[in-house]
Order: sequence, then C-alpha cells, then structure tokens
Amino acid sequence: MTGRDKIEAALSPEGTREIPVVICYEGIYIRDHWSQLTSYPWWYRHAPDTERQMAWRRDVIAATGHDWFDLPAFYSRSERASLSIEVRGEDVFEVDRRAGRTIRLQPSPTGGEHIDVHVARSATTREAIDALVFLADDAGDAQSAEKYSGHDDLAAALLREFGAALFPLTLVGTPLEACVLQLWGFEITMRLVAESPNLVTYACDRFLSHSLRAVRQAAQRGAAGVFIEDIFTDIISPSAFARLALPYSRRIVEEVRALGMKSIYYYCGNPTGKWDLLLDITADALSLEESKKGFTIDIDDVVDRVGGRCTVLGNLDAIGLLQNGTEDQLRAEIGRQIAAGRRNGSRFIMSLGSPVTPGTPAERVRLYCDLAREIGSLERRRT
Repeated sequence: MTGRDKIEAALSPEGTREIPVVICYEGIYIRDHWSQLTSYPWWYRHAPDTERQMAWRRDVIAATGHDWFDLPAFYSRSERASLSIEVRGEDVFEVDRRAGRTIRLQPSPTGGEHIDVHVARSATTREAIDALVFLADDAGDAQSAEKYSGHDDLAAALLREFGAALFPLTLVGTPLEACVLQLWGFEITMRLVAESPNLVTYACDRFLSHSLRAVRQAAQRGAAGVFIEDIFTDIISPSAFARLALPYSRRIVEEVRALGMKSIYYYCGNPTGKWDLLLDITADALSLEESKKGFTIDIDDVVDRVGGRCTVLGNLDAIGLLQNGTEDQLRAEIGRQIAAGRRNGSRFIMSLGSPVTPGTPAERVRLYCDLAREIGSLERRRT
C-alpha cells in the first residue's frame, strides 16, 4: 500500500491493513529543521517559481518519510511575473518590479515569530465588526479571475509527482480562533465569550465564510483532506463550546464532506467535559494533544471513548519520547499506540500530539516514521 492508500483506508469505516504514519504541522518542522532536510539555501522557501519550490520539497519529502504532505496555495502567474529573488553578497532580497518595492528577507527564526495575541482591535458593535471582517465571496469577474490564476500551479506540480503515493491535505482554522488572532486578541475574546456571546457569534458567522472558502479552495487545488485546527476552545466552558465552536466546526466538516474530502479535527488542550461535543462535530478523524500541562490524554482512553465512530490519530509525546526518549521507549510507545488503534477497527493513523520540537533531530523524526511503518505492518500480520 502507498502512504495515500493507507491514510484513505484508515479514514474509511473498514480501517486499514497497514497503519500510516504522519507528523502534524509539517510547515513548523520544515522551518525549524531546514538545514537538516535540504541542501538548498533557506530563501528557496520564498522563491516565486515552482522549479525551486519543487526542488526543496523533494528533499524534505524524501528525508521525512511520512505519508501525507501539505498542498499549498502559491503566487498567481501575474504575481510571479513581477517577483524575483536577488542574492547580493550575504543579503537576500525579494524584488517586486510591478510595485517598485524591494524587501530584505531573513531566515525564519527557530521556533517561529512571536504572535501577539494581546493586541486587540476596537470592535464592540456589529457595524464595527462589519468594517473589519468582510464576508468571503468566491464570485469574481473575468478580470479578477485572470489576476489570480495560477495559485494552484505549485499544487498541481506536487500532485503530479507525489499525489499517487502521498495523501495531500490543507490546514483550515476555525472562526473562534480567527476572533483571537485577527480581531480582538485573547483577553478580550475570552471576556466577550462570557459577557457578550451574541457579539462573538456574529463575528464567528462572518469568519465562517472564510473557513468555508478555504475548504473550497483546498478542494479546487486537489486536496484529499482538511486538517481543522481548533485552538483556544479548551479554556471555554462546555456550554460556550456548544454555541461558539461545535456548530462552526461541524459546518466546516459538512463542507469538507460535500466536496469529497476527509476531515481531521485537531482539538488543542484538555478534552475533559467535552468528549461528546467533540464527537458531535462528526469529523472523519479526531486528533488530540499528548498528556501535558496538568492533564492526561491516554490513547487507550481515547479509543474507548471513540468506540469506532471515527478514525483516531495517535498522540505520541513530542518532547518526552520523540525528542528525549530512548529508541526502545519510542518503539514501545509506537507499538502501544498502534495496538490501541487496532482496537478502533484499525481506523488509526500514527501521529504526534504536537509539532516536532526544534531540538529534535531530523534523523529522529525519520526513525519514528520508520519504526511506525515497521510496527504497523507487523501488527497487521499478527492480527
């Protein structure tokens, strides 16, 4: 079975004969391990041409060895016609001839840029929200279609080369996450959840149009799956979750399903008190973090609660085991998780609970993938 075959089988009611293996947040892993994954210079990641993009992605896919890959949007053809990268000594610049602009590029810092969730925008009325959050509209005239044509060129090249062997997917965020990151910041959003839920609902309704458009764009690019990221909702009450998170995630799942793709719902944080709500989202697969921050999420308990109703993704500890564990410990935990997944009717994908840490060598990630592939095949033969 190819990696794509394994994931598609794992996401089906019948389950998979051979367990697939993945890491979550591939982009974070690439950012923090660039020099370990490819010999191409860091600025290739910014290159506005498909040839350079394909060159470094081939290296990363070969080095990592997991069973899915990110299917990205890309510059339009008109944008690519005016953009270039210029290396001047030790400095690298992006030159936009159409805009008459030159920007100095720098390598992404290990661990990523700081995201300030404390800076809030003043929007305490529906009119103010309307001014800041437009409703996404897929419609456009011929001129705008021409302007943006070519966004899918890189995806098409990746699918031609890897689409038969690996499962292509795209990440889509949820509306409440957008309220925090794009509108109010963390503190104000949480206060409004408690004090003005109607206003938060209104904002979520508008942000939902963007999530649904992202799903439609993923389908257009040729994605087979959508990874739905749900952050910040572990700290709201179950009743607030039922109003401000569940219906929006379920609507995203419905759109994914209607377009012939599979949905993987990744819930960040402690699921205590929300298990039934998480399953009511009806995603094709449920992915959870590993035990940390004072809570426990044991894969056997997850499988017991799910009871074969959907696929389960593994939640191997990205720090305690992947980064710091011995090879024997890593092998044992992979085996334990795969055994739990077999109890879910083999509707299981071996995964990490969190992104690969900057301190984890790329060779260690490849070992994890190789061990999971070996054990997933052995378990099939034993059963």
